[in-house]
Amino acid sequence: MKLQLERRYRFSASHLYWRNEWAEEQNRAVFGRCSFRPGHGHNYRLYLTVTGDLDARTGFLVDLGTLDSLVQLHILEAVDHRHLNLALPQFAEGGQIPTSENLVAWIVSTLGQVLPAGIRLTKVRLEEDEDLAALWESEA
Repeated sequence: MKLQLERRYRFSASHLYWRNEWAEEQNRAVFGRCSFRPGHGHNYRLYLTVTGDLDARTGFLVDLGTLDSLVQLHILEAVDHRHLNLALPQFAEGGQIPTSENLVAWIVSTLGQVLPAGIRLTKVRLEEDEDLAALWESEA
């Protein structure tokens, strides 16, 4: 029987929206207050949904301790209380802008490689604040 399990995590991080190849006026026009140096922070809420078969012996879809350890090691340690532009190479100067959308793409890519066999990441929702969230859902 295929089931889904949703787990919530929290982390705090800061970021800056800025493109060095643009003049300050263009950065301000496109990114607004998000372009003010040194950046600004959020208390993020991360919701992960995994899908898999129910283990009849344990009643679990996935061992929560295992899932929590993987998320801690591969996601939270990389971003919690960090400046995303400095903490993750893809968001370094000249790279991607550390938007919620790009952060979700990184989470999907990272976790998709380390989940236990038979467990599939099927949804990631990242809330930047009460008014803004990015969502990825598996197409299959």
